[in-house]
Amino acid sequence: MTPPDLQRSRTARSRTGVADLVGLALRLGLAGVLGYAGWTKVVDLTGSVQNVLAYELFSYEIARAVGVLLPVLELALALLLLLGLLTRASATVTAVLMVVFVAGIASAWARGLSIDCGCFGTGGPVAPEDTTYLTEMLRDLGFLAMALWLAVRPRSLYSLDSRLQKGS
Repeated sequence: MTPPDLQRSRTARSRTGVADLVGLALRLGLAGVLGYAGWTKVVDLTGSVQNVLAYELFSYEIARAVGVLLPVLELALALLLLLGLLTRASATVTAVLMVVFVAGIASAWARGLSIDCGCFGTGGPVAPEDTTYLTEMLRDLGFLAMALWLAVRPRSLYSLDSRLQKGS
């Protein structure tokens, strides 16, 4: 290998290493957020159902199913992202979930509802001056960006995906 080729190879490996580190940080960040959100809901399923009902989008039966299944999904995604297992699929599902969350918050805002999003276990009606729709939507758009990075580039440090790939 000629010296310029060697330098390009080192630079490419360095960029790949940084991108793998970014992937790890994003994976762990999303795992932490989803794990916390799921846990706060799963320990209070009644509250979780009430949070879904506050959006006034679904009948009680559907809101109940969403309120019970959402925290389970969040915890499953958190575990998969933490382990780096099925990262692309987990990140894609997480991205879809974030789009749904942003749409739900936007819908509540557009319809003049005064609710807390319920994203982290608390939720339901609040005083109109206590709504934080824009902040909640921007936060979830940030999580969406993180998930999209991982959906496009799922490779990261310390992932089971990379270990399994090496084994095959």
